[in-house]
Amino acid sequence: MRRTSFDNWPCSVARTMDVLGDSWTVLVLREVFYGFTRFDDIRRELGIARNTLSDRLARLVEADVLRRREYQSEPRRFEYVLTPKGADLWSVLLVITRWGDEWLADESGPPVTLRHTACGHDTRVAVVCEHCGEPVPIEESHVRMGPGYPEHLRRRPDIVARFAVGDSRGAPSDDTEN
Repeated sequence: MRRTSFDNWPCSVARTMDVLGDSWTVLVLREVFYGFTRFDDIRRELGIARNTLSDRLARLVEADVLRRREYQSEPRRFEYVLTPKGADLWSVLLVITRWGDEWLADESGPPVTLRHTACGHDTRVAVVCEHCGEPVPIEESHVRMGPGYPEHLRRRPDIVARFAVGDSRGAPSDDTEN
């Protein structure tokens, strides 16, 4: 069964999910970020089936997120190292981690903490505006068509409505149910 491709969708979330694909892919990336770059090490850490791991690694190599680097010639063995494109996914993993720490950790706290070695403190990632440095909550944000949005879709009424200025769809409701 062939999986649906979002490669040509005019949406960076869809295109990113086309690369990440599923939870195994994200967990494979986590292991590489944690320093496990060899097939057997990743497999051992995740308890993942060989064929599943082979598929996810091949997909990440094809997407230029990882590259194979030979570390042994007889027999030939490879490790998987991050490309610049792959290293840039670190911030995505940190945001996913923050959400999990906030909403899924038990009363003892997060299972893993992030140490910012430049300042020597444990930290949590924060999404802030690159211009003013302030947080970017959903209530103070909206999406607009960017320069890469397909020209042939820009005037469709449903698309125009989707990107209406000030649209707050998705914002948390103040209504509470009793």
